[in-house]
Amino acid sequence: MDKKYTSTIRMRMSSHDAHYGGNLVDGARILQIFGDVATELLIQLDGDEGLFCAYNMVEFKEPVFAGDYIEAYGEITHIGNTSRKMKFEARKVIAPRPDISDSACDVLDPPVVTCIAEGTCVTPKESQRNK
Repeated sequence: MDKKYTSTIRMRMSSHDAHYGGNLVDGARILQIFGDVATELLIQLDGDEGLFCAYNMVEFKEPVFAGDYIEAYGEITHIGNTSRKMKFEARKVIAPRPDISDSACDVLDPPVVTCIAEGTCVTPKESQRNK
């Protein structure tokens, strides 16, 4: 693989994303964001959105709460005939500080890794436009 394909999305988790008590965000929401990163990677490589086939591995490392800013990073690690293997990492980069005030937040340096994953996507041959 000559060129490195990467993508990063940053977004704030809202109260709508919170699924459990204490404003805890459902882990499936992070996987949905990884899906968006994968779509961008496939468009970069193939000029097509392709299809997400499977997560080979997912590890939730730290909780994510409403108000957290999450940065989701992904890269293509292997390009097959139609398959594309990818790895993902979600990092909490900003966290709210309700103990100080309703609008206080801290930039996390270093960011806190909240989830890592590996997955496989497929772009059918006839849909691969960027050859």
